[in-house]
Amino acid sequence: MAAAYLDLAPIKRVRGTVKLPGSKSISNRFLLLAALAEGTTHLLDTLDSDDTRRMLEALKALGVQIDTVSATELRVKGVAGRFPVRKCDLFLGNAGTAFRPLTAVLALNDGEYRLSGVPRMHQRPIGDLVDALRGIGADIDYLGAERYPPLAIHRGRIRTGTPVRVRGNVSSQFLTALLLALPLTGDTSRIEVDGELISKPYIEITLNSLRRFGVEVEREDWSAFSIPADAHYRSPGTVHVEGDASSASYFLAAGVISGLTGGGPVRVVGVGRDSIQGDVRFAEVLERMGGRITMGENWIEATAGPAAAASGRLAALDADLNHIPDAAMTAAVAALFADGTSVLRNIGSWRVKETDRLAAMATELRKLGAAVEEGPDYLKITPPASSLTPHASIDTYDDHRVAMCFSLAALGGVPVRINDPGCVAKTFPDYFAVLASISQI
Repeated sequence: MAAAYLDLAPIKRVRGTVKLPGSKSISNRFLLLAALAEGTTHLLDTLDSDDTRRMLEALKALGVQIDTVSATELRVKGVAGRFPVRKCDLFLGNAGTAFRPLTAVLALNDGEYRLSGVPRMHQRPIGDLVDALRGIGADIDYLGAERYPPLAIHRGRIRTGTPVRVRGNVSSQFLTALLLALPLTGDTSRIEVDGELISKPYIEITLNSLRRFGVEVEREDWSAFSIPADAHYRSPGTVHVEGDASSASYFLAAGVISGLTGGGPVRVVGVGRDSIQGDVRFAEVLERMGGRITMGENWIEATAGPAAAASGRLAALDADLNHIPDAAMTAAVAALFADGTSVLRNIGSWRVKETDRLAAMATELRKLGAAVEEGPDYLKITPPASSLTPHASIDTYDDHRVAMCFSLAALGGVPVRINDPGCVAKTFPDYFAVLASISQI
């Protein structure tokens, strides 16, 4: 039975090295591409978590042969573009990185499928993706509320002679889903994005992943993407999954915060200057707040810089964080240690994540004594005048990132309770054990 809560004692300082688990975003992209490719792909350092297990279960149900060497090492025999199972029901939990791409791929697979998830997944909009797919002949029905999962996918009559249009300001996963699916048509395809495209670094991950599996997409700024007629997926043989840059944010922030009182540095291994993940740019946010960052090819190290260490406070932040929406949550908690009011801007996509993260973060930050203004797409955070409020009971909303980022409050010298700590299994099942391994209580 999962623990109802975890009480964290005040953490005096953190110091040490953390090997990151594999990136969820890259793991699920690589798993799907390996399944669709010609040939067998050997995947190393794949994330073992709830979200990747949902993808693996779905691929196996669709007829893909996957051999498990270990929890993080897999061999996937590709189906050369078409799943052999043409009728099945798939349960995908709350894994958006599985649900959205599979919706697009299965709409082109000439079969009958039902896709469902947990109640929160059924509250996460998918209408823009369905509209885009219907625009090229896909046959998709809503089984519950209009524009939300669960879905029934039927045999469609796909045509790619006209551009596929999708709004860019709701979720980058919709564009990712189309980019992953359209090479399967065998025809020239063009995607046109209406409005501002959010979370662009996640699209960079998708384009890089496509390139690894033999498909080169032509990008016109961030407004249009063209896929050539001869595109098809080919196994690259062996591929390594990078460490998760979003998960790195907690430990890098911990190193900087702890450096205010003589702790740090903390080094994360698995991402570095060569990372394809946008969330490595969280290191730049920490530098703006007074952190000292050093970086190698496959590692990043963080502690407080001299000015921050001398003052014992971080610099307040005012920044557009649209490009790093997951790591931006860590910045919200780091703002509790700043010398004034911080403003996190252009983070409206938080509202359609695992929970309404804008509302959740505002509520929980207030429990620690912060004054918080919640706007439609921003948070304004003023830390308490003295210490953080002790014994705050943090609700996590079944959201792994809420649980992980609020663990950093213990670095403020106060005990904190994390409710439903098991929700971290979505991306980082061992998170609290790893945090304890570098902590001095």
